[in-house]
Amino acid sequence: MKTLLVPVDFSRATEVVVAQAVDLAQAVSARVVLLHIILPPVIVAEYGALLGSIDEIRIAGEKAAAVKLERLQQQCERRGVKTETRQFTGAVVPLITDQAKALSADLIVIGSHGHTALYDLFVGSTTHGVLRRAPCPVLVVPPAKRTPARKTRAKK
Repeated sequence: MKTLLVPVDFSRATEVVVAQAVDLAQAVSARVVLLHIILPPVIVAEYGALLGSIDEIRIAGEKAAAVKLERLQQQCERRGVKTETRQFTGAVVPLITDQAKALSADLIVIGSHGHTALYDLFVGSTTHGVLRRAPCPVLVVPPAKRTPARKTRAKK
């Protein structure tokens, strides 16, 4: 195993997914490719006058994502794992599976965000789409368990 493709969306699950990928990469001497996909803005005819603003928002989003990817890359490399980043704008599932093919990825490490069935029905599940179309095995990392808040007793 030489290449682990790790799609990230910068949600709370990202840290757990990246940590799992780095642990695995260390164990098998693999490299990690962090991949972030930016969804293109939906443009409606009535908003034609705002296209310049939408383009500025897209550019700002791409810059912010690049900074976050660089931070994640540095975290991985501090743990001794060769890491590269890739960023694209477009349809998430096809871009993930296309990159897995282009990189000859041995494994895709992706998070399961634990959305409700209703959410997945309306929005769709990236993880499910990747599982169905992936050209290589997929490791699905469950969301981090939330630790319950500690109860404190008032002193009398």
